[in-house]
Amino acid sequence: MTSWRFRYLIILLLVSLMGCTALPFQLGSQPKTGTTSPEIGITSTSTSLATPPSVTSGTPEATAPTAQAIEVVSLRIWIPPEFDPEAENAASRLLKTRLRQYVAANPDVRLDVRVKAAEGTGGLLDALVAANAAAPLAVPDLVLLPRPLLESAALKGLLHPYDQSTTIMDDPIWFEYARQLAHIKDSTYAIPFAGDALALVYRPLQIETPPPDLEAVLATGKVLLFAATDPQALFTLCLYLGMDAGLQDEEGRPAIEVTALSSILEFDQRSNLAGVMPYWLTQYSNDGQIWETFIGEDAPMAVTWAAAYLKQKHIAPADLALAPLPTMKGTPFTLATGWGWALAGQDPEREKMAVKLAEFMADKEFLAQWSQAAGYLPPRRDSLQSWQQVEWQPVIEQISSSARMMPSAEMISSLGPALEQAVVDVLKSQSDPQNAAQAVIKQVNQP
Repeated sequence: MTSWRFRYLIILLLVSLMGCTALPFQLGSQPKTGTTSPEIGITSTSTSLATPPSVTSGTPEATAPTAQAIEVVSLRIWIPPEFDPEAENAASRLLKTRLRQYVAANPDVRLDVRVKAAEGTGGLLDALVAANAAAPLAVPDLVLLPRPLLESAALKGLLHPYDQSTTIMDDPIWFEYARQLAHIKDSTYAIPFAGDALALVYRPLQIETPPPDLEAVLATGKVLLFAATDPQALFTLCLYLGMDAGLQDEEGRPAIEVTALSSILEFDQRSNLAGVMPYWLTQYSNDGQIWETFIGEDAPMAVTWAAAYLKQKHIAPADLALAPLPTMKGTPFTLATGWGWALAGQDPEREKMAVKLAEFMADKEFLAQWSQAAGYLPPRRDSLQSWQQVEWQPVIEQISSSARMMPSAEMISSLGPALEQAVVDVLKSQSDPQNAAQAVIKQVNQP
């Protein structure tokens, strides 16, 4: 490797490793020989905290320190900001306690946790690429990745599969979308930690019964908020896949079925004329904008991510409610995403410990408590059954059971812009459904 390339990689690595959104913190004894301390501290802030009592069942008993020399191994963990154990909220405290419990049960392990941005320069994927190229010893042993980054990192060869190291994904308790999250090209690359899915949020005082299908949506005469200019066109894509329509031709290339798409666009046109999908929906391109409008303008219903609702702990059920996404046929279907623990380290012995930690983080009782506090869908059925808010269990079970993992990032990037444009053209009366559908076919279905 030429010297300038080496210097470039070193600079990139330093920029990436400095891209933490919070100071790293460490749990466990400092690497040394001799008697280990029974205390578990955060060394970056010089704070020493005693191990808290267990908050979950199935927690291994802490191993008492001995006077014999113990070689301490440091496991590096990278996580995105939304899962920061140092944040001031109940979910973060539960996560931090769980990590402490692992260290208490494994006194020969120290956890070096770093919070890194998910996207952009210095983000999780950039940092993984840079570390693998220039400083393999800086690669994390365990990294919590959202599905798109998980897929990209696995295909780049930055991750190691779990195939020979655990059978946890063989357990039938996982929701199907979680199984799909974990697997890439027939190998297990993640142990699921959190999920989310598209759903309908509505106001019971305005919508007495949530509509199960699009015709029922139309019959309400009420505005349905959705991100019409979402570049991924997830709502349209969800409706399309819910009709059992395919996304690929016989040779595996992106392809759209014109009949299915035309029927969706025809509904969009009728809804536009009825005021259910007005043209001004084209000003919304993301879920944040939809939620802000839904809450701020007392809108009757909106297509959004379930977590947007589950995180609103202060809202009474009489004011807002959650329901499965309405579909063309009324058959439950939705698209999901999620986060999973992935193996990225280079050391086989530390990898064994990382696998053990990932399994420890997948305990059903811990996931039940943490997911409810964090406002995410639990990837395990038995975790959902342990939620204290039992009134939420039936609808979340419906949503989770009907959810399938989003198509690959590559597929969405190929289809999303064309689908978005078709929806915009119909809502703005710039094209009829048939011509808009044909424009998508012409752009996507390349010979």
